[in-house]
Amino acid sequence: MAHVANTLTTKDLRERVGQLPRYQLGHLPTPLEFLPRFSKAIGGPPIYIKRDDCTGLAFGGNKTRHNEFLIADALEKEADLVVWGAGVQSNNCRQTAAACAKAGLDVHLVLGRGKPADGPDLIQGNLLLDHLVGAHVEIIDGQVGPEVDARILEVAAEYRQQGRNVYEWDRYTVKSLAAVSYVLCLVEIIEQAGADDQLEAHSDGWSPQAVYGCSAGSTGAGMVLAAAAMGADYPVRHVAPIVWPWDTRADMAKIATEAGERIGVDASFEGADIELFEDFVGPGYGEVTPGCLEAMAVLARTEGILVDPSYSGKALAGLIDHIRSGRLDPEEPVVFVHTGGTPALFVYNEVLAEQIAARSLSQEQRLTN
Repeated sequence: MAHVANTLTTKDLRERVGQLPRYQLGHLPTPLEFLPRFSKAIGGPPIYIKRDDCTGLAFGGNKTRHNEFLIADALEKEADLVVWGAGVQSNNCRQTAAACAKAGLDVHLVLGRGKPADGPDLIQGNLLLDHLVGAHVEIIDGQVGPEVDARILEVAAEYRQQGRNVYEWDRYTVKSLAAVSYVLCLVEIIEQAGADDQLEAHSDGWSPQAVYGCSAGSTGAGMVLAAAAMGADYPVRHVAPIVWPWDTRADMAKIATEAGERIGVDASFEGADIELFEDFVGPGYGEVTPGCLEAMAVLARTEGILVDPSYSGKALAGLIDHIRSGRLDPEEPVVFVHTGGTPALFVYNEVLAEQIAARSLSQEQRLTN
């Protein structure tokens, strides 16, 4: 992990981030919740979950934090229209559309289904919520990434010709600003852990042995920056939900470096500074894996907390794998960052009902007793 010359406190980081324009959207700080039954069920160390599924905006999630800074930037630039895009069931687009509704901005979403349509797109999950909050939705056959990005630029240019002042998704400019929001997330975690007294061995608070979350971009980059700025001795580990057609580690390092420049933290990151695990994606983005299904079921049935199959479910599967493979100390606390995504659960109704709901009571007892 890269380190800065002069380490900063949580207060220092809050002050530096506080100098940037911000549009309040989230219910922050989100809870840091101990998972005693889940920890026992998987034979792990004490596991805490950072509930960023509870950020409050249109079912919550990590992009609510991002949008506090992005919407502020759009308003400072006097935008009247936001053009954004990702996949058809994008949590990013759902939260961005909701943020635009709250801020009084029009929004055009370009959503890539990744294949030719074989019938009408089902209006459910995140796509339903996009419509509900008033987004103009355009669905294309293209893949998330370069194809969707290219169409976003085309749409933005078309609106500019009509005289609109457009703020568009551009991964090369907005990602470092979004990452700043997750500097604050790690600050919250460290402050909350330091005040926690639920563990007998750490009654005066604790520091995590590792922080896990689902990210291949801004969310993880922001936490890496914060950890380095505070001189942390614990790793921030990212389980990727997708394998991008570029060097994701180098991209996240660049985002972290640029986010540092925005808040006056002089730190240069390299790809080697990013602990990224792409081996839990499975057959592809959004494809359900056995490990993900197990993670979803155990967490739901021990703690009543829901994670989705595309993002946090796969990240939680990665954490469970690392525990079982002996990568983590069995006694020291671990933090898992829940980045949201629960509306997408309803799109997977058939596979989840078939592969999770039918488990027998005897299996349940083995998992939870």
